[in-house]
Amino acid sequence: MLEYFESKNFLLQKGGVLPIARLAYRTIGSLNAAKDNVVLIPSWYSGTDDDSEAVFCGEGRAINSQDHFIVFTNLLGNGRSSSPSNTPSPNDRARFAIVTYFDNVRLQHELLTTALGIQKIKLVAGWSMGAAQAYQWAAQYPEMVERAAPVAGSARTASYNRVFLFSMRRALELDPAFEAGYYARPPVDGIKALATIYAGWGVSEAFYRLKAYAALGADNHEEFVKFFWEPTFLKHDANDLLAQLATWEYGDISDNSLYKKDLVAALSAITASTIVSPVDLDRIFPPVDSVAEAEHMPNGKCVTINSIWGHMAPVEPDAQKQIDASLSALLAAP
Repeated sequence: MLEYFESKNFLLQKGGVLPIARLAYRTIGSLNAAKDNVVLIPSWYSGTDDDSEAVFCGEGRAINSQDHFIVFTNLLGNGRSSSPSNTPSPNDRARFAIVTYFDNVRLQHELLTTALGIQKIKLVAGWSMGAAQAYQWAAQYPEMVERAAPVAGSARTASYNRVFLFSMRRALELDPAFEAGYYARPPVDGIKALATIYAGWGVSEAFYRLKAYAALGADNHEEFVKFFWEPTFLKHDANDLLAQLATWEYGDISDNSLYKKDLVAALSAITASTIVSPVDLDRIFPPVDSVAEAEHMPNGKCVTINSIWGHMAPVEPDAQKQIDASLSALLAAP
């Protein structure tokens, strides 16, 4: 069952305040007496707690509710937590302030420590924007995080990545129906354009060449966009999608008073046992960045996932087996 944690007058890193910051979360499994079986899984772009459970958890999986107390959190801006679509005026729609990973993790920290009475996290794991939050947690609260598993994500959003984000933002904002964020009807054409851009970046060239989209019921690339990508994004509010894009764009674990934009210092401060898992054919988060990041972590290593599904590898069964192998090793380590 979805629950809500609220923090009043929540100051934001880039300026502004949320009179009430509402964090939607859900838990499964049982917290043991020692409170040392906590696994935190933050959501990704357009994803929810339900999606996180489907991708990372299950009976016989490395992360499971028989052994772990699993906390699923929803990003601010994703439509379940405080977002442009559900925040009262005057902080709604295009007036919704910029929210960073730092803000999200600080709110999650409040939830865990004050509402759930948790002081240690056995593992924080996440995919894409969830991976960025795993990095953020490990750098922002190193004394609390014992293990981290960022999958297909990065500690700092790279310039190449930002071009991808910029193209999606443009696609939405240039729809005449968007009306600077104060639309009377959903900017459907803009959302469909965003979905088409994501379809080109979300999987690899080999995925299309080998017609792997057939596994999702599509006969060609156009059907893949129409049947998979468009429905994925059309169920979301356009301003919510833009709010999450802003969070993604500002991603940088060193952009705070702790590390003063020194990424090496931030990575070096991560004491958690960490396995960074890039995907070999990921266009959005190429492995070259992950390799460089892992080199600066005292207890970090990089294990690359091989999959033609590219950035979308975590939804594919063979790639999930590779991810689970790393997660099992990480959870078994001291």
